[in-house]
Amino acid sequence: MNYNDIAWLPVCGGLTAVGLVLTYLAFRRRGAAAGLRAAAWSLLPLAAYLTGAQAALWTIGTAAVSFVTGLVLSPLAWAGVAVAGLSAVLFVVSGAMRGRSLARARTARPGAAEAAPAAAPTAGTPTAGTPKAGTPKAEAPKKVQTAKAAPRQVEQAAADDFSEIEDILKRRGIG
Repeated sequence: MNYNDIAWLPVCGGLTAVGLVLTYLAFRRRGAAAGLRAAAWSLLPLAAYLTGAQAALWTIGTAAVSFVTGLVLSPLAWAGVAVAGLSAVLFVVSGAMRGRSLARARTARPGAAEAAPAAAPTAGTPTAGTPKAGTPKAEAPKKVQTAKAAPRQVEQAAADDFSEIEDILKRRGIG
């Protein structure tokens, strides 16, 4: 059947009429929102006829149908699908192999951490026992105050803790 063999006005008008009947039912059963959406869908066939878009839709539809039937019924097309699948598998496998070889190369190469013990530490470099410059020294944990401690000592310890927290917040630009 050719595009010119079809009387498009009755087809598009009929689709719109059927859609408007279903729109009325949607309004009554499911409410205004569903009815308005159904009305919008119902008007599309008539709009396609009036704008001439049904010719483009016909061309797209026939091209899609001929492609699918050609694919399903053609052994040559299935061979092309198989080759495309093989290509995709080869891409995935080569990516995995490349990732493994890069990971192996990273672990085989000596890093800066392995080369550092070979060199003797100089006077300016910190050793493992000394803290790095710019990092605060770890303080010894404070003794836990017991219930027998004087209330003034407990208040002083709490004030010291809060002053440390305030200093940290000020250094970070908070508060």
